[in-house]
Amino acid sequence: MSQIILTERLKLRPWLDTDAEPFIQLNKDPEVMRFFPSTQTTDETLRQIDRIKKHFTDYGYGLYAIERLDNHQFIGYTGFAHPSFKSHFTPCIEVGWRLSKDNWGRGFATEAAKACITHGFDILGFNEIYSFTATINLPSISVMKKSGLQLVGEFEHPILPEGHPLKTHVLYKISNKS
Repeated sequence: MSQIILTERLKLRPWLDTDAEPFIQLNKDPEVMRFFPSTQTTDETLRQIDRIKKHFTDYGYGLYAIERLDNHQFIGYTGFAHPSFKSHFTPCIEVGWRLSKDNWGRGFATEAAKACITHGFDILGFNEIYSFTATINLPSISVMKKSGLQLVGEFEHPILPEGHPLKTHVLYKISNKS
């Protein structure tokens, strides 16, 4: 089953029932979701949690709930997913994150992403890990760079319609050096 990953300030862990309500609020926040096509309803978020849990069951890894060690607060997620769309770099392992806005600017996303990348290489045996976002999502691009991922190019996200402001994405990658 899923493992717990500890960092200096965070616990990356399996999802608890008590994570649902703060995650619902996080996904309803227009600021948090500004680089996604839309916010999510309660039902959409609950279905997302079910998919996350199923991914752990199917693969033994996935998107971990992030808990702060100082106050035991759920603050979002980080971890691994398999992109569901077809592109020149898929299938692949993607590292991603989403944090509540009151936890932005503290280095939590980078700390969690770095821990996941190390876990992915050292424990899960991944050879390479990708990350991508809309070209206008400068905060996530900063996390990618600080986490050691390197820019490998841009692509047009196949799920988004032509002319959509989030259509053009940057693609980052990191390879296992061991």
